[in-house]
Amino acid sequence: MACLLETPIRMSVLSEVTASSRHYVDRLFDPDPQKVLQGVIDMKNAVIGNNKQKANLIVLGAVPRLLYLLQQETSSTELKTECAVVLGSLAMGTENNVKSLLDCHIIPALLQGLLSPDLKFIEACLRCLRTIFTSPVTPEELLYTGPDHQTILFNHGAVQNIAHLLTSLSYKVRMQALKCFSVLAFENPQVSMTLVNVLVDGELLPQIFVKMLQRDKPIEMQLTSAKCLTYMCRAGAIRTDDNCIVLKTLPCLVRMCSKERLLEERVEGAETLAYLIEPDVELQRIASITDHLIAMLADYFKYPSSVSAITDIKRLDHDLKHAHELRQAAFKLYASLGANDEDIRKKIIETENMMDRIVTGLSESSVKVRLAAVRCLHSLSRSVQQLRTSFQDHAVWKPLMKVLQNAPDEILVVASSMLCNLLLEFSPSKEPILESGAVELLCGLTQSENPALRVNGIWALMNMAFQAEQKIKADILRSLSTEQLFRLLSDSDLNVLMKTLGLLRNLLSTRPHIDKIMSTHGKQIMQAVTLILEGEHNIEVKEQTLCILANIADGTTAKELIMTNDDILQKIKYYMGHSHVKLQLAAMFCISNLIWNEEEGSQERQDKLRDMGIVDILHKLSQSPDSNLCDKAKTALQQYLA
Repeated sequence: MACLLETPIRMSVLSEVTASSRHYVDRLFDPDPQKVLQGVIDMKNAVIGNNKQKANLIVLGAVPRLLYLLQQETSSTELKTECAVVLGSLAMGTENNVKSLLDCHIIPALLQGLLSPDLKFIEACLRCLRTIFTSPVTPEELLYTGPDHQTILFNHGAVQNIAHLLTSLSYKVRMQALKCFSVLAFENPQVSMTLVNVLVDGELLPQIFVKMLQRDKPIEMQLTSAKCLTYMCRAGAIRTDDNCIVLKTLPCLVRMCSKERLLEERVEGAETLAYLIEPDVELQRIASITDHLIAMLADYFKYPSSVSAITDIKRLDHDLKHAHELRQAAFKLYASLGANDEDIRKKIIETENMMDRIVTGLSESSVKVRLAAVRCLHSLSRSVQQLRTSFQDHAVWKPLMKVLQNAPDEILVVASSMLCNLLLEFSPSKEPILESGAVELLCGLTQSENPALRVNGIWALMNMAFQAEQKIKADILRSLSTEQLFRLLSDSDLNVLMKTLGLLRNLLSTRPHIDKIMSTHGKQIMQAVTLILEGEHNIEVKEQTLCILANIADGTTAKELIMTNDDILQKIKYYMGHSHVKLQLAAMFCISNLIWNEEEGSQERQDKLRDMGIVDILHKLSQSPDSNLCDKAKTALQQYLA
């Protein structure tokens, strides 16, 4: 019986909670429009700052009725406006409130309200829309996001309609116009190219943006103007060596990284600067020597310091919760600064405790910080010198291998790309990485659905196999399996195919290794080579495949797999006469290795190839206008004369 009592008890509690709220909803259904209006006004006053009341009204069905009144042509403008205000207040409650509003299809109703001639009603609708769209539970696709939507706004005259607002007397209006332009220009060449030529009161838009990022302007305005110019530059509308970028935008963003600025300003400044300089080595060099930026960024890791200048307890609490964003921004900017220049990388690594900070960043709880730390490390790993010194001193490979064990794809892509660098032949980290089970891990990546991970997995294996011992090569082949190797050779992604051919080429190097591998996998490898040479592949793929054949032809016993395969021999002959020199040269290497007369059985091989007409082709190629091809043909002919 106790179970039966449960429901009535819960109902009575709910009745107590909602009884005091019900009369607000009941008044919305009064036949007297004046009483309805007063009811909405009273409801507005009741819900301000009262989340419990908001939840009650939603449960009692206030939202559908408010939306009905908002959309009725017979409703007065004042009533519609008050309804929009109440809905906006409800949206300012919990995330569940926003979900309830979305479930009632509030967005179309509010968007329709924007067509009204009444400014107060429009403003109320806009305020409500803004509250809803700033909530994390609102799906972005409900409004304009992405390149397609940028284009829709652009095609409907957004640029022209917003441009004149930059000269408004209201600071708030100018700021919103600036923010609109930054969003429209982001990664959009079409919009950016147009913005460059827009005139406002006889002045070009970039000139207006430059004025807005001067030191005497509010920080928010400086930052947003710098973002507009940054996005236009990255979209190709402004040259990277333009004065407005080099002398105005870049220094402004460096200023934002100063410890005098608020946390969010430092974060935004560093991230925008990282984006601006990312593809341009000259901007990276200029930024690195502006206001001691590299040393300045080190302060991002010391925040908040023990003697913090922050006296506002709320601000300190906020900043402690968001300090990880500073570390993320610093890693991003260091990654961009060190993308190309060896001297800059050296300066970054020599900054106090830098490598320790990056290694710590690899195991932070925040995915964004981990990703930024890996990107920073990847950027620095492009340095041969650092791979041999700092990376080895700090055993960077250990935390990296840990990251690779269990991470989201976006981190895996960058971490595996960095592993490719650590596995280069001259890297001291190569040996310990191999001993820590990297082969199995990388073979696993080659089976990923993500093409970037397949590429990196096979690329790292290719680097691992370069001039490796027979045991390592055998481990790779065993872990990868011939089935997977041939799946990769038929991969739809060109990069995967090219790197797989590179792996095969590195596996088939040095004679004992070639003979050993071909004795166990020869049939399948020859089959794969045939399929690629017959397929619709580009010059680079065919060239790599012919180079693999040339390596096989260099084996002692392996070359017989070519000599006993008339189909392959005919293909080599065909490519000797190809119109592309690269393919002719690669085919020539095959022939040279097969006819080299110091090796056993060379006479029989020479005779068979002569009968196929190879010597005639060699005579023809010895007259080639390409000096390289000509020399190779003459060298091959000498083997017949010796």
